[in-house]
Amino acid sequence: MKGPIAHATIRTSFVLGGRLVVQAGTLLLVARMLGPQLFGAFAGITSLAVILGTLSTFGTHLVLLGEVSREPSRRQAVLSYSIPTTLLAGGFLLVIYLLICTQVLRESGAVLQVLLAIGITELWLQPLFNLMAIEHLALGRTARSQLLTILPLALRLLAATTVFLMQPSAPLEGYAYGYLAASLIALFFGATTIPAPWPELRLWHLPITRQVRESAGYAAINISKAGPSELDKTLAAKLLPLGAAGMYAVGTRVIGAITLPVIAMILAALPRMFRENRVEQRRNAHLLRWMFSVAMIYGFFLSMALWFAAPLLDGFFGPKYHGLGQTLRWLCLAVPGMTLRLVEGNVLMASGKVWMRVGFEASGVGVLTLAAFLLTPRLGTAGMLTSLACAEWSMALAGAILIVASRREQQLKGFKT
Repeated sequence: MKGPIAHATIRTSFVLGGRLVVQAGTLLLVARMLGPQLFGAFAGITSLAVILGTLSTFGTHLVLLGEVSREPSRRQAVLSYSIPTTLLAGGFLLVIYLLICTQVLRESGAVLQVLLAIGITELWLQPLFNLMAIEHLALGRTARSQLLTILPLALRLLAATTVFLMQPSAPLEGYAYGYLAASLIALFFGATTIPAPWPELRLWHLPITRQVRESAGYAAINISKAGPSELDKTLAAKLLPLGAAGMYAVGTRVIGAITLPVIAMILAALPRMFRENRVEQRRNAHLLRWMFSVAMIYGFFLSMALWFAAPLLDGFFGPKYHGLGQTLRWLCLAVPGMTLRLVEGNVLMASGKVWMRVGFEASGVGVLTLAAFLLTPRLGTAGMLTSLACAEWSMALAGAILIVASRREQQLKGFKT
């Protein structure tokens, strides 16, 4: 039963291994090129763009995933309103992004050209590109979907390498332009890989009320999912000196990269969870136990391996990042909670418990924000790291409680019928 998912997970893990190499290479080059202060500013404004960018599709990409997973012929109907929704919402969010960066995150010191390049990339180009990648995932082409997702990352690595070698006087601006160009090229390439052309312009329309209600929960999921992974970098840029924020951002990016095998397992299992949730409860329960066991074991082994490997990474990013190993050891506290939270969120989503997922991840964002404002001014980087660990474990606990309660409710309904 779990064989096909295990095989798909292995195939996807190889693809995500390539993604890990690309992300690690880009992180290393950009961090060394910019230095802790500029990297802290870059991470803060980019994370804000990523968070807002999760709302650009207004959840329609997950509607597309669910509908095409069950019935591929539904593709055109969903795309007809998801594309114009993404364009309109992305434009509105771009204005909000620029206002926040110029009024609230003035500490970053980023010029308008940098903000525009990053904003356009994350609020327009990447959401449109994600619609293309999600089609392959919905059709069970998990590895192909991930290969496509790697493309803009690989092009960013190329841009980072070019800027690193050229050593311009304004490296942040140079990389921001490359960041934008990478997504533009990926978008044009992605258009050549989709199963069929997108609907013609004359077929585009805004979603009707029922469609808005259906996608609203997924939109909330998107931003609640991105919040725990990205908001901390923006908070760090606001609450810490930019040099310390850069050190923190590098550490959390390393942690995010090495959790990719868990993400591979989730992506491989998602289409089946969508299909079987309502008709194969017993098989689905066995699948969930298997996924939780893998996530828990991997999380604890990963945190232990990282604890011992941290001193080796201390000088890997250059002398400017001396002390990174200590930051990584602090982050070991958050890793098992993070792997469990990733699985729990997707289980709730595939089970149709959209607002439960939003609730437990929103609570984690609340814990993160409150703890960061209370602890960081007093403890500095240690306070920010402690805040992240508290947020991840509070979400892991809340998610487990919600899933157990939800499955008991389903079993009671089954007995009554």
